[in-house]
Amino acid sequence: MLPKYKRILLKLSGESLMGDKSFGLDPSIIGQYAQDIKQITEMGVQVAIVIGGGNIYRGMNEAETGIERAQGDYMGMLATVINGMALQAGLEKAGVYTRLQSAIKMEQIAEPYIRRRAIRHLEKGRVVIFGAGTGNPYFTTDTAGSLRAIEIKADIILKGTRVDGIYTADPEKDKTATKYSKISFAECISNNLKVMDMTAFTLCMENNLPIVVFDMNKPGNLMSVVTGLKVGTLVS
Repeated sequence: MLPKYKRILLKLSGESLMGDKSFGLDPSIIGQYAQDIKQITEMGVQVAIVIGGGNIYRGMNEAETGIERAQGDYMGMLATVINGMALQAGLEKAGVYTRLQSAIKMEQIAEPYIRRRAIRHLEKGRVVIFGAGTGNPYFTTDTAGSLRAIEIKADIILKGTRVDGIYTADPEKDKTATKYSKISFAECISNNLKVMDMTAFTLCMENNLPIVVFDMNKPGNLMSVVTGLKVGTLVS
């Protein structure tokens, strides 16, 4: 089966790496992700990844923690690098060549983010993991995902979550919620559907970059999305 997309940006939440735990990393989830990513790289799909840091640190409310927003955001960026290193280890254990690039300089553990170098790695079949968000406070990893996807000229953003698409309401709270198989950017905005934060979403909309929201925790789903099967919700 031929892939529908040549180059993708996979956006993973930090929380998804926790599995059933309440904090940190679940090795079985990392192992599953590594196998799923390996499958699509073997088909020739070029894969870039952006991971959140919510399983380790969330930029908490300043009033609660006493840590100012910018400082908290930098702490969150470091958490994404830890997640990137964990996923890199999982991928390399599965036999996949990877490169970790960080928007904050950390020469001992990651390359600095250089757009042309990232594209070159992708062309050589390496999986590129982008750590430390955009390198700036006040921006989420969703925004980092959209920005990097546009910079590397990805065909699509695949947003791997714990739900299997976009619903009319939160399916965990509202049993009558129905799933969209396809929806436009304008409809998401008018129906106030939180696909990504507004900055990230607007970047995708302005650059005509489609998004698929799907359940990454079901093995084989990533392969299904990449080969064009009806999995998750397509926003375009």
